[in-house]
Amino acid sequence: MEPRLLENKKEFSLKGFFMQWEWMLVLLFVAMTIMNVNLSEFYWNFDNLRDATMSFLDKAFIVLPMVFIIILGDIDISVGSIVALSSVIMADLYNHGVPMPLAMVICLAVGTLCGFINGLLIVKFKELSAVIVTLSTMIIYRGIAYILLKDQAAGKFPDWFNFLGWDYVGGIPFILIVFAVFAVGFWYLLHKTTFGRKVYAMGSNITASRFSGIQTDRVKIIVFTLAGLMSAVTALFLTSRMGSTRPNIATGYELDVIAMVVLGGISTSGGKGRMIGAILAIFLIGYLRYGLGLVNVSAQTLLIIIGLLLIFAVAVPQLKRVRSKR
Repeated sequence: MEPRLLENKKEFSLKGFFMQWEWMLVLLFVAMTIMNVNLSEFYWNFDNLRDATMSFLDKAFIVLPMVFIIILGDIDISVGSIVALSSVIMADLYNHGVPMPLAMVICLAVGTLCGFINGLLIVKFKELSAVIVTLSTMIIYRGIAYILLKDQAAGKFPDWFNFLGWDYVGGIPFILIVFAVFAVGFWYLLHKTTFGRKVYAMGSNITASRFSGIQTDRVKIIVFTLAGLMSAVTALFLTSRMGSTRPNIATGYELDVIAMVVLGGISTSGGKGRMIGAILAIFLIGYLRYGLGLVNVSAQTLLIIIGLLLIFAVAVPQLKRVRSKR
């Protein structure tokens, strides 16, 4: 009797490949580019596009760990406050005589600690949802920032610090190079490691994951700690670009980041989505804002357009699911 072999690989389908959400984002990006080129003659300019990239990539660092968080079925709305607190502490320490390199390291440490606290609270108080925990810490972290600076600005950083947010390496913005490195790292962690498979499993069914031996609490703490660390990285680049800091910086960043992740095809119910979709969404929203800003489209109109894109991103997969059931 011949042994039977069980195949666990799906047969490749060209139609299925091109029906992936990421291809829809590519089409949207092409349509957005054509629209912006027709709206403004200044859009299709390499120097302008390159410089515009620096204006939205700071928050893109937070998108990378937020993909993990939403795949888990959780959410973190404290990231903007972590950016503010990390930046304020760095500036305050520098203005009190701490060397700038050490202040930058402490900035990263503060963000990492804030993320760790978020994760620890979420796993210790399982009766509370992640949105409640991070809403509380959002208020606390920004409150501490206000206590430290009292609505004042802090700055006067050394000239070399401006390199992070404004300078180039071989004609490429330094922030873009750093983001590309982090993006590859987070992509590899999510799609090519055991840790990434654990994240997907937990997002699909956390109870089954726990019974299968996955240390779910440990995974959550690591993911939220990464979100804190990347919020601190954002604080470094944003502070460098602004040249100073205030307790109210990065207000609303959490909503922008979540919008990019959801538009990227990451399921808010958990367990589904790919990193490449979120990365495409970063550039789609970033260049959309830049292009419409050239023709003086109001911020409120931009919010409406992005909101419609999010509804589209959520509705299309649902429609495909209903159609497949028929």
